[in-house]
Amino acid sequence: MNKTFSRREFLRRAAWTAAGLCAAPYVTTGLRAASPNDTLLHASFGASGMARSDIEGITRGRAKLVAVADVDLAKARALKKEFPEIRIYQDWRELLDKEKTIDSVNVTVPDHMHAPMAMAAMQLGKHVYCQKPLTHDVYEARQLTEFARRRKLVTQMGIQIHSSGIYREAVRIIQDGTIGKVKEVHTWSNKAWGDPSPLPNRTDPVPADLDWDAWLGTAAARPFIGEGYYHPGNWRKRLDFGTGTFGDMGCHIYDPVFKALELTAPISLRSDGPAPNQWNWAINARIEYVFPGTAFTAEKTVKVIWYDGEERPPKDVQALLVDEKLPGQGSIFIGTKGVMMLPHIARAQLFPEKDFENWQRPKVTENDHWQQFVEACRGNGQTAAGFDYSGPLTETILLGSLATRFPKATLQWNVKSLKFTNLSDANQYVRRSYRKGWEVEGL
Repeated sequence: MNKTFSRREFLRRAAWTAAGLCAAPYVTTGLRAASPNDTLLHASFGASGMARSDIEGITRGRAKLVAVADVDLAKARALKKEFPEIRIYQDWRELLDKEKTIDSVNVTVPDHMHAPMAMAAMQLGKHVYCQKPLTHDVYEARQLTEFARRRKLVTQMGIQIHSSGIYREAVRIIQDGTIGKVKEVHTWSNKAWGDPSPLPNRTDPVPADLDWDAWLGTAAARPFIGEGYYHPGNWRKRLDFGTGTFGDMGCHIYDPVFKALELTAPISLRSDGPAPNQWNWAINARIEYVFPGTAFTAEKTVKVIWYDGEERPPKDVQALLVDEKLPGQGSIFIGTKGVMMLPHIARAQLFPEKDFENWQRPKVTENDHWQQFVEACRGNGQTAAGFDYSGPLTETILLGSLATRFPKATLQWNVKSLKFTNLSDANQYVRRSYRKGWEVEGL
């Protein structure tokens, strides 16, 4: 296809459709919930890895995969074995232009393309399941959240443990007051999605099945580097494409903290770890947030501290667990009556154990995160991690990644204006510029 023409034509149509929806919100069939008797017609942006998991999770219910778009055709073609009738596209914009009957999409690609794909699909009235983090930048998360709310679209972010019994139980434990009011929380991950090395000084041949320009999408053009430097997995380490360890795992591990304490936007945050270099995120982060207190916290404010790579909570905090070793990832909630340690992913433990010998775990249900989305699209119930919840959660996480660019600086945050009030240099990272020709209306 003629990509230059297709890009202009797609953006023209998307802008026209978005304008039309503002005046007549039920112009497209995608804005309605499908009948409970209907099968949801679904398309996937992404074909392998987590995209494959999302596809399998969505299609095990009343949803049918009809099309997939992936810049790597080899990965898309592999899906044919399981879904022989699907139509394959290398350009996601062409899929949206031609597959007019689809009801929903999942966006499961590198972080920098989440917002453009999700926004373009929503402008056409499609319900959206988007992987975490919802977006690459804070501004994008706000725009998606507000657009989805205005259009009353079904949305869900891919933090599937949010719907699991273990996280739902942990939320109940905190909100039941089992460990009292929460004084502070320590969270961590042993992953190391960063790279202190400089950019390799080489250019490699682009694989035959890969559209490198489309993979770059909204990011600035640059030569392809092989051996997995960008594609398929290490993009998480790169500033322009991923969001580092915190962006990757923070949306999971902060989720039960955010939910249990009913946190809102932070007042301030500070990074005491290393800064990223010119190309890549750093590792061994330590990021401290100060949030307004809630009904579930002990004071008027509450601290939530993140550690990754080799960093861990201080020894006095770990000592609260007595002889229990820290898991590779998780959280410690310090309350006025006790301590809860929540591994990622396992059931919560309470300390000191002798104080909770007669304690009974709350009874919670196990929900299917993907099928919750499918059924909500079909008019049955609601999603638990729609953009009204996951958008603000994502904003919070992305602020932490942003703060690592300014070590030892306490950043004051104004959530309404989406601005740092005491360090103007930081505001340039709230919203990035898209490469010419890849702009999407509303972003």
